[in-house]
Amino acid sequence: MEGWIPIEGIVERERAILVSCGSKLHEWELRSSLEELAGLAETAHAEVMEQVIQFRDRKDRAWLVGKGKAEEIAQLVEDLEADLVIFDQELIPSQIKHLEGLIDAKVIDRTQLILDIFAGRAQTKEGRLQVELAQLQYMLPRLVGKRRELSRLGGGIGTRGPGEKKLETDRRHIRRQIDILKHDLEEVRKHRRLHQARRKKQAVTQVSLVGYTNAGKSTLLNQLTESEVLAEDKLFATLDPTSRKLDLSNGQEVLLTDTVGFIRNLPHQLVASFRSTLEQVTEADLLLHVVDASHPESSEQMKVVEEVLEELGAAHIPTLIVFNKVDQMVERSTQDELGEREGNRMMISAFNQSDLERLKEKIEELLYQHDFKGTVSFSVEKGDWISALYRHAEILHSETEDLEISFQYRLPRNKLSSLPRDLQEKMQIK
Repeated sequence: MEGWIPIEGIVERERAILVSCGSKLHEWELRSSLEELAGLAETAHAEVMEQVIQFRDRKDRAWLVGKGKAEEIAQLVEDLEADLVIFDQELIPSQIKHLEGLIDAKVIDRTQLILDIFAGRAQTKEGRLQVELAQLQYMLPRLVGKRRELSRLGGGIGTRGPGEKKLETDRRHIRRQIDILKHDLEEVRKHRRLHQARRKKQAVTQVSLVGYTNAGKSTLLNQLTESEVLAEDKLFATLDPTSRKLDLSNGQEVLLTDTVGFIRNLPHQLVASFRSTLEQVTEADLLLHVVDASHPESSEQMKVVEEVLEELGAAHIPTLIVFNKVDQMVERSTQDELGEREGNRMMISAFNQSDLERLKEKIEELLYQHDFKGTVSFSVEKGDWISALYRHAEILHSETEDLEISFQYRLPRNKLSSLPRDLQEKMQIK
């Protein structure tokens, strides 16, 4: 697919100025979000030269910031020889037009930056299709004036993805391309739904790792399953879902899936395009909500994740909150505050083996605490029943007397439907 440029392949770092605008009453949130924007810029291989905040109760319809502040930013671009100005708030078409006309550098917003990062990170066909769809949907209403911002893009941050030639076409062509992408995505999704249906039929137990970006989900997946999934100290190191088998001490095997990290103000274009991927968490039997316990804003990050799970319809799924990176925490009192006072919370370091064993025990406990337990006896000639029990249940004890065999078993609730119907009736499970 033309136009795709891996982030890691860029040699020269673009010099960026970050800008935020909002009420003085929300200063803490503005500064916090701007710091996060700096992390996103770093992930996109930009060098942050300066951060600018303007406090104003109402955003300027034409400039976002006031015109005077926009002129200051234009001068700052000249003084610092910046290539790029990134606004933390989403820009509307008229603001882009005015700012591009004044500032001698590329002007993008937080949404476009995140889309750009996703374009460089997507590895699967579905991931790339979803990113390109989101980018085109973002660009369509922003084809303003003489498309000055398109003709001068030239490459770099904010231009990865569909490619300049595609973006310079008219709205009709872009709408046609969006329709094609939606059709292609649906075909890929049909294929994935077949896999999901097969997993359901086989009663595969699924556990999904969810959490804020860079909370350590990929590292935890690697440590638990002895895998080598890409794990970096960067925002959105993981974009495409990755699944690995996890063996539990009771002999059961579960499928552990790492998902894309969440972030505040996640572009709605991405939420819409990636909805089918994100909705994979709704298929899980258990969610591991991984939290960076060392992050000063861990509570706020947890709220963001909970809101997205609510939006996806996954809030009802049993969840274990895993406070990760405790080895990086400065003050012990913070650990005590987060604590393990509630049954579905625990503190770990992904690099501590005893912590990993405790986590696996907790996963096993939560998955199987509502199992069916009992004893069943029937003729030894029922070979299909015997086979089904050994395949889907944990056999605690068995004995044979004459022509009858007895089993003491523990059966996961989600595997009941995998047993022959007449065996279910014999076991008197309701």
